[in-house]
Amino acid sequence: MNFRVTSDTRQVPRLTPSSGARFVSPVTCHLSPAAAFTLLEVMIAIGIFFMCVFFILELVSTNLRHVQRLQKPSVDIGSLASELSLTNKLEEGGDSGDFGSLYPSVSWSREIVMVGTNGLFQVDFTVLDGSGGGRFPVESKLSIFLYRPESMMGVGGGSRGGATGPPVRSYPSR
Repeated sequence: MNFRVTSDTRQVPRLTPSSGARFVSPVTCHLSPAAAFTLLEVMIAIGIFFMCVFFILELVSTNLRHVQRLQKPSVDIGSLASELSLTNKLEEGGDSGDFGSLYPSVSWSREIVMVGTNGLFQVDFTVLDGSGGGRFPVESKLSIFLYRPESMMGVGGGSRGGATGPPVRSYPSR
């Protein structure tokens, strides 16, 4: 930057707190046209800056994606519930199993209980994940309600509309 300092020959009175009036010559500063950035230089600098920022963001995004691939997938307890919801009939009782080679050392259990006489069932799922390497397995629980009126009523069986309900009509086939 080139500065050009000029001095005016006129004396301008200026007051100072300690002494009365003093005469001080004003100093002016003029910038030469070559001292500022041009619009083209500023736009190029901004373009380079944003290219660097987007490169860094892409690098961080790629690294986060790779970290997610390296993490071990957790067992989705909802898959058990979705599999059971596809059935038309439920029976009270319990069941258990494991996920085989998909998730080794992970087991599940479920308990089906009828909560109403109209075919409303509560299903409690429990998943025990012992693959974490800790002293105790991680336990996940989920409870859902399923309405299956065509299911057997109770452990002893029975049909819909049994002795206490209206009779079930059967129509002859033609």
